[in-house]
Amino acid sequence: MGNREMEELIPLVNRLQDAFSALGQSCLLELPQIAVVGGQSAGKSSVLENFVGRDFLPRGSGIVTRRPLVLQLVTSKAEYAEFLHCKGRKFTDFDEVRQEIEAETDRVTGMNKGISSIPINLRVYSPHVLNLTLIDLPGITKVPVGDQPQDIEYQIREMIMQFITRENCLILAVTPANTDLANSDALKLAKEVDPQGLRTIGVITKLDLMDEGTDARDVLENKLLPLRRGYVGVVNRSQKDIDGKKDIKAALLAERKFFLSHPGYRHIADRMGTPHLQKVLNQQLTNHIRDTLPSFRSKLQGQLLSIEHEVEAYKNFKPEDPTRKTKALLQMVQQFSVDFEKRIEGSGDQVDTLELSGGAKINLIFHERFPFEIVKMEFNEKELRREISYAIKNIHGIRTGLFTPDMAFEAIVKKQIVKLKGPSLKSVDLVMQELINTVKKCTKKLANFPRLCEETERIVANHIREREGKTKDQVLLLIDIQLSYINTNHEDFIGFANAQQRSSQAHKKSAVGNQVIRKGWLTINNIGIMKGGSKEYWFVLTAESLSWYKDDEEKEKKYMLPLDNLKVRDVEKSFMSSKHIFALFNTEQRNVYKDYRFLELACDSQEDVDSWKASLLRAGVYPDKSLADNDESGQAENFSMDPQLERQVETIRNLVDSYMSITNKCIRDLIPKTIMHLMINNVKDFINSELLAQLYSSEDQNTLMEESAEQAQRRDEMLRMYQALKEALVIIGDINSATVSTPAPPPVDDSWLQHPRRSPPPSPTNQRRPTLNAPPTRPTSGRGPAPAIPSPGPQSGAPPVPFRPGPLPPFPSNSDAFGAPPQVPSRPTRAPPSVPR
Repeated sequence: MGNREMEELIPLVNRLQDAFSALGQSCLLELPQIAVVGGQSAGKSSVLENFVGRDFLPRGSGIVTRRPLVLQLVTSKAEYAEFLHCKGRKFTDFDEVRQEIEAETDRVTGMNKGISSIPINLRVYSPHVLNLTLIDLPGITKVPVGDQPQDIEYQIREMIMQFITRENCLILAVTPANTDLANSDALKLAKEVDPQGLRTIGVITKLDLMDEGTDARDVLENKLLPLRRGYVGVVNRSQKDIDGKKDIKAALLAERKFFLSHPGYRHIADRMGTPHLQKVLNQQLTNHIRDTLPSFRSKLQGQLLSIEHEVEAYKNFKPEDPTRKTKALLQMVQQFSVDFEKRIEGSGDQVDTLELSGGAKINLIFHERFPFEIVKMEFNEKELRREISYAIKNIHGIRTGLFTPDMAFEAIVKKQIVKLKGPSLKSVDLVMQELINTVKKCTKKLANFPRLCEETERIVANHIREREGKTKDQVLLLIDIQLSYINTNHEDFIGFANAQQRSSQAHKKSAVGNQVIRKGWLTINNIGIMKGGSKEYWFVLTAESLSWYKDDEEKEKKYMLPLDNLKVRDVEKSFMSSKHIFALFNTEQRNVYKDYRFLELACDSQEDVDSWKASLLRAGVYPDKSLADNDESGQAENFSMDPQLERQVETIRNLVDSYMSITNKCIRDLIPKTIMHLMINNVKDFINSELLAQLYSSEDQNTLMEESAEQAQRRDEMLRMYQALKEALVIIGDINSATVSTPAPPPVDDSWLQHPRRSPPPSPTNQRRPTLNAPPTRPTSGRGPAPAIPSPGPQSGAPPVPFRPGPLPPFPSNSDAFGAPPQVPSRPTRAPPSVPR
């Protein structure tokens, strides 16, 4: 190579690999590697063995490589091999290396030809290799044979993709010359994960088995079926040579002689063969490592910072201290108490930015969910008026009443007050559930001591449930107090004199005015795909309208929708959408927005939907109860009121609305105070004063403070990971990442990989001869004659194209990723024949 500094990079990365492999998959970084991909019998094993100069890979029929082999080649004076799972043992006999690979493969995958993605790490030291790191992957196969699983093709593809999908993995796509290159599975997989061709290097094997008179010159010169980084041709040993124990050194000499003597490859012999492939791969790998070192450092530092706080706690762990358990118990209970209070009061040091929890969630229950449940009771105007009319008629009995009866007002008011029990009790349930959820979150810090965590959660949860019962009793008592006396002398009550002159709707509007009720992001969900699909806008809700803007700066208004005659209804969540949807519609069957009868609005959570519904209720937009109305439509149609009864109903309706407004205001104020006093504050006091005593009385201290086996293992793993990360940062700390790497070659037209069955047409200046069908140069045992790389020439049955000599087109600048070939005398290019069907 001549660049000693760059070659020294790869041993550093090999040390990084060892540091992380010892820690397992959880902390594996995507280190620069070269993955060898190809079909079965493509020559992958022969290429790897030529690198090492030894026979050491398992061979046989069917799928032999069933686990990825991470092969690290290291230049050394001595020659031996080491496995990561056999540290300290040096293998000098490479037959034993093969046996160990087979044994380690069977240990994980068994004997049924199964596969596993857990790699085998093998390091080979030799004076005959360059510093390379390669991954030998199982050969691509289509049809399971024998005991192979039925989904073997899928399993192998998933394993290969697991490695080559990584952006810092170079892909060595091995394809035999006697197969159709345009249909190469290895190149197709490489194209799928590397569309720009920056990580793919093509290797053409079995060049000596092509038909006589044909060659792969156009492919190796990167003119036919080009790749961005080009191709390197190699000649491996035949099966007969392997069975005859032919020396690899002799095979390399024969390979060199083949390229120098072949008329089609003589001019590019210095860029062909296994030695040149070694140099090319080493240079590509070192360039890649140089480019990725800054991101390595960032990843390592990020991981180190993420575990540093936890490691500091482990460093101070002293199991031999006799007072450790007592101190730890006191500290844990005290910390639990502090965490619980901070989550409720909202002064926590660890603020949750993903969802509302603790005190914020309880605040939402008090001021949005509870008022929403109360307002929901008021919206069914038709049903309320019908109940008032029935009450008036039943009180008058057989007589025709001349005056509006007080008893009708009181009966209707009491019925409405009783309905407040449901929302009030529901609020208690919601707060109780949130308190229990808060306790569970706070006990996560006690997970190192399972018994302490379980007992703390059990004791506090039982106390919360006990307080729940007492709080509900007090809430029901408050409702009963309201029922016991209807105070019509309240200063805010309108009285009979004003009841007939007021409208409840007008009263609501005057109270609210046109103030802004809510702002926030919503998605308009029912815009068609042809018009741009669902879009997110900034919505502003006032007492009179709903407007939306392009963004929260509120400069570009998209639309303003008046709230008159609008109602809201739920929309079923689509199985393809993660959002929760509700819809606005006009009760007079008019379009709400442009040509849409419904305006579907989407939120990220159901809580947001409920919150928007509560805001819309404040603005007078009520949920749709058309289904409930339809159920009772028969009664409604048969029911009619005379003018006098209508006036009485309107009077009672206004009186009820006025009194319920007073009651609701009182209940909305008292229920949160009751819950806060009897539940939340009481639970905080219990945790501060009584939790520790109940823990001591429940179980023995030693039992409570028993550390879990998982925690002990986690502590050891965390300390080991911390040391490995620090060691890895030291390894790359002195590397000069500012060195400029070799620039990538320019892009080529690789559309042939997207349309593998259509080859590019021949150039007018370089017509090719008809297909030749001569026998192979030498038949070998186990490797019969096979056709060569297909020619893009005329189709079968077409007349042959006459030979027309002409000047050879110049080499493109990107014909080879590793240097321009020397100029040769002009001669027509011969194309290899098509594959006979």
